[in-house]
Amino acid sequence: MQNLDTLLAALRAAGEHTRLRLLTLCARSELSVSELTQILGQSQPRVSRHLKLMVEAGLLERFPEGAQVFYRLSDRASVAPLAKVLVSLLDEKDAVLGRDLSRLDQVKDARALEAQSYFQKVAENWSDLRKLHVPQEQIEAELRALVGEGKVNRLLDIGTGTGRVLELLADRTESGVGVDFTSGMLAVARNNLEQAGLTHMQVRKGDMTALPLASRSFDLVTMNLVLHFTDDPAMAIQEAARVLAPKGRLFVVDFATHLEEYMRKEFQHRRLGFTDDEVRRFMQAAGLEMVNLKQFVGEPLTVKIWEVVSA
Repeated sequence: MQNLDTLLAALRAAGEHTRLRLLTLCARSELSVSELTQILGQSQPRVSRHLKLMVEAGLLERFPEGAQVFYRLSDRASVAPLAKVLVSLLDEKDAVLGRDLSRLDQVKDARALEAQSYFQKVAENWSDLRKLHVPQEQIEAELRALVGEGKVNRLLDIGTGTGRVLELLADRTESGVGVDFTSGMLAVARNNLEQAGLTHMQVRKGDMTALPLASRSFDLVTMNLVLHFTDDPAMAIQEAARVLAPKGRLFVVDFATHLEEYMRKEFQHRRLGFTDDEVRRFMQAAGLEMVNLKQFVGEPLTVKIWEVVSA
């Protein structure tokens, strides 16, 4: 049940023509202020004021990402169900809403082209790297098997890249968040998730050693071939442990130690893989317990999956 004042504040915040349009748009996509301004044909200060009121009322959530700020319909605030009901009552055949949604499609198309352009720049490096270890499909199949068929309440994918792990585990997850430090990759991931219709998955900008997320808030955390990119893997594991709920699980997928020194320059790898003892020390220091280990021997790279649980 809702507190009376909270409910009234939310109704007042939604009770305006432009704000209902904003709710409709943010229910269908995660949108920046500039994109919303483009769709509505209104000034940025005006749109920002409306957004601020609805964020304060709990109808929308606000997520800074570099110079941009993105908004989406709230899914965790106490008035989140009200926002969804209001959107469901609006008729998409309304002339104004229909025009908004048509412009939204144009924004999504432009996003997709931009994401495709960025990914083409990095795809060659990814393809070259994948030739050095077992097929990615084999690793993904094992990760799904280890996660199991039960539903995960909250999933976090650290270093999400294209959002592939979010897609891979979407059918077993109530809600998920992917974090990445690169705006270009976030654009790719956001586009991929939208194209797949995975509205319960979202992406955020953040550093794996300083996650912009609440402690003890995720049941499952994944780090898929990203730990070798940081200078401080121990700190990255500490952060993963911090956001992991009690009895939560962490899966670290990464390379075993190798001697391919050229990868530092060609692929920007900071570490040339990890030994089991190193990973075990990282986990113990973070208060985690290693419970399982799988390996996939490739030439020259061996990929390992370390499964860990929190106390």
